[in-house]
Formats: sequence, C-alpha cells, structure tokens
Amino acid sequence: MARVLIAEAAKQVDQKVMVAGWVSVVRKHGKILFIDLRDKSGVLQCVLVPQNVKAYEAAQEVRSEWVVELTGQMIVRPEKMVNDQIETGKVELSVEELRVLAKAETLPFDVITDGREVGEEIRMKYRYLDLRRARLQKNLIVRHETIKFIRDFLSSRQFIEIETPIITKSTPEGARDFVVPSRLQAGKFYALPQSPQQYKQLFMVAGLERYFQIARCFRDEDQRGDRQMEFTQLDLEMSFVKQEDVMALVENVMVDLVKKNFPNKKIQQIPFPHISYKEAMEKYGSDRPDMREDKNDPNLLAFCWVIDFPFFEKTEEGSWTFTHNPFSAPKAEHRDDLIAKKNIGGILTTQYDIALNGFEIGGGSMRNHHPEALQKVFEIMGYSSSEIKEKFGHMLEAFSFGAPPHGGIAWGLDRLISILQNEPNIREVIAFPKTGDGRDLMMQAPSEIYDKQLKELHINIMQNTKIKNKKRAKRTS
Repeated sequence: MARVLIAEAAKQVDQKVMVAGWVSVVRKHGKILFIDLRDKSGVLQCVLVPQNVKAYEAAQEVRSEWVVELTGQMIVRPEKMVNDQIETGKVELSVEELRVLAKAETLPFDVITDGREVGEEIRMKYRYLDLRRARLQKNLIVRHETIKFIRDFLSSRQFIEIETPIITKSTPEGARDFVVPSRLQAGKFYALPQSPQQYKQLFMVAGLERYFQIARCFRDEDQRGDRQMEFTQLDLEMSFVKQEDVMALVENVMVDLVKKNFPNKKIQQIPFPHISYKEAMEKYGSDRPDMREDKNDPNLLAFCWVIDFPFFEKTEEGSWTFTHNPFSAPKAEHRDDLIAKKNIGGILTTQYDIALNGFEIGGGSMRNHHPEALQKVFEIMGYSSSEIKEKFGHMLEAFSFGAPPHGGIAWGLDRLISILQNEPNIREVIAFPKTGDGRDLMMQAPSEIYDKQLKELHINIMQNTKIKNKKRAKRTS
C-alpha cells in the first residue's frame, strides 16, 4: 500500500490508508491511545485500541517526534469529538498497523509552538528542527508560491529567465564585496555578485530584450532585521522602454500577486502614488515613507513609488559617489550637466524605488546606455582613465557596439515576503539564514580552513588575526 498525505487520507472515509510522519503528541485515555500524527499537509488524530494487539503494544514506547508509519481505517469522529481547530478534525484513523521508522532524542525545544518564545541562537543552531514548525513551513510554502507566481507572470509576457555567474569581478557597487581567492591565478580574486546588474545590462546589448532571474546576491555588510549578507531578489531588465513602462509592469505584478496569493490583504491605493525624494524627506523624513492611513491594520498594504532622486552625494571624504547605481541614466533635462560635469549635486537620476509600509522593497532605473555619458559618471566619482578602463572597460566597450535604451528593477524577495507574512524580520522567511552577526551556528561557519588549503590559494593568515579570532570566539561561545 502506498503512503498518502494526511490531507488526502482525511478525504478517504471508510477506506484503508497508510500515512506516515512525525508524532506530535501521544495521549492516553483509559486503555485507548491517541497519536497526533503530523506531515507537511496537516495533523491527523490516530486511535489505537487493545484489540489490535501488535500495533497497540508497539505504540507503548512511541514518543514525540518519532517518525512512524500507520495503516488503518479512516473513520468519522463522533459528533462530540469533532475538532474544529484543524482541517482533519472531523475524521480519525483507526490504527491496525504501526511501524517505527526512526526514533528521536528529546528535542532542544518544542516545535509545536510558533517558536517566538525560543532564543534566536538555539533556533539557528537547530534550524532543521525549527523548520518543523507550522509557521515556518507556511512561510516557505508562501515563498514558493510567490516565486512561482512571478515566474508564470513574467514568462507569459515574453520574459526569459537566465542565470548569471556567482563568481565574478569585484567592482564598486555600493557595498563591500565577498571575495574569492583564485587557486589557478595566484594573487587574484573573484567576487560574489552584489547583484547581476552588469550581466543583465549585457543581456540587453545581446538583444534578449526581456530578462528576469530569481537571483542570489551577496553583500558583506552589517546585519539588520531586514537585511542578510546572502539574500534573494527578483531581478529584471527590459529594452526599448521608458521609466513608466517598467513601473507599470512592476505595479501589475504586485497587484495581481496580492489579489491572487494574499486575498486577505488590502492595497490602500491603486495606482500606487508617486512621490519625489524631496517631498518624501520633507513630509515623512524618509525616502521609504510609510503611507498607511491606519498603521494598526496588519493587512493594509500602502505601496508607493519614490522618484527624482539625486544622482550623486558627497562622501565623508568630500568626493562624489552615486546614491543608488552608477549605471543609472540622469533625467533627460540633466544629461547636459552630467556630460559637462557641472551642477553635480543638482543632477537628478531616473531611479525609482518602490516602498511598502515604510520599507524599501525594490529599486531600479533607466540605464545609461551611452558609453560617453557613463564615462562621465565614473570621472565625477574621481576614477582615473586607467581605473575606469580596469574596472568598467568591459561595459563601456559593450555599449560601444550598439546598446538599446533599457531599464529594470530588483525586488528584495525576502523582505517583501516577510512583510506580506507579517513577520518581524527576513530570517523568518529564509530557510537557513545567518544570525544577526553573520554566523551560521548550525554549520559553524565561518570557520578556519586547513593550512594546505591556504597554501594552495597563496594566502597567509597573520598570526595576530588568528589570536583575535580565537579570543572573539571564546567571548561569544
């Protein structure tokens, strides 16, 4: 007999079925034993009576979180015994056979609760157990359904999904790179991508016109509740479009996603309101304003677009840097100032950010597809001609072969899903996140590597660095 998921087995009243899963609770009432069995689809009450001698005796030693296989008749519960709190509450399994598939030690915490009462460090150490919780499994299912919806939506509109490299070149894109030493090219390094920004623009040069990717991105930056050093974004790019075309597409995805997958949510305003960066800072004191009319309503979604950002801002050292993306195009009326490198602080960019309930969930822009204009951006930032050629020469050369006007956007999928699920931080919607200080307590990463590996990579670790790391490890253990 083939195993059936609990949700399906519950529909097969008066049929003999086999179910398998984890024991949530074992209860005894007089001589009758009850096992609440759990699998990915639900929970089922299973009844064992002394008349089924073999199964009944085997059940005597069963404990919580053991993995068992049960075979029996699916029957309707007596009316007074119906449990309205679970979907299978009108039926139960009359067990005829019980087989133990795996025993379990006592767990370090209860996985039947929502887990909010458990400390983060122990949850992260035993994340594979933490993921047994109904709340976290629901979050991962919602994540899957959201990504599937996006894939189907974009694929139906002539977008194609293309993967981009994970080991690439280190270029200044706003955050600190994770670097990867090369064994074959001694003394040289790859970098993990902060985003697929350059690759997706090169797809446009290649004539692919509509690209998207559920992209893994890496940034070596301090952690916050809505930020991880490894995260996932929806990345897309479109050719022969204007700013309003990209924004309209994104808005349509968001609206349809909420209506189909989150029908309990209400979008405050459609179309999404547009607000300038200047107005947002003056009125809300933030470039990701929370525009909800009722901030006590957890199901109210107030999307808005923030536009007309300054292209450049001053660094602490007094030089210029980009506010969002060096590959952005200036607004048309500011292009001459960019080329002339004048009125730099007054140049506005075509950047458009999308905010939701006080969080930035995505950002994009029209791109600077003219090589001479892009060259000026890097000159304003203080790069010499040789540095520009070394770091960005491949992009300037690519654009010299005929690049179409194009633009795109990237959403932070982790952040979006955490908001839609009313979760306090993105760690709750990521399968295996890092702790607040960037550690993987389950895998004990980061960790030291063997001297042989260091030698192969042509790396020498300074002795005082090793001592500092050991002292830090002692303080945090």
